[in-house]
Amino acid sequence: MDKLLAITIFESLASGVRLDIYRLLVKTGPQGLVAGEIGSALEVPPTNLSFHLKALAHAQLVSVVQEGRYQRYRANLTLMQELIGYLTAECCAGHPEQCAEICLAPVCA
Repeated sequence: MDKLLAITIFESLASGVRLDIYRLLVKTGPQGLVAGEIGSALEVPPTNLSFHLKALAHAQLVSVVQEGRYQRYRANLTLMQELIGYLTAECCAGHPEQCAEICLAPVCA
């Protein structure tokens, strides 16, 4: 991952609504949700939701697939794992034994 992509991801998640959307999509896993389900769950109006979903897609945090009249959104978990790897790549200044507990902790509790 490069620095510019990491910055784009953080900028996108700096919005409370977008963070809520991403976390909701993480909860649903690979099945994802259609836009209407997201809007209903978070009580976000369709026009506002569309704006936020577009920003998340631009940052590659969500993927979108057309299903007839609907668009299904899924969290890009691989990208988030890459971001975590990018942030922790130099953990403990090259002495991984110092942060073994952190590295062994499960990402998904």
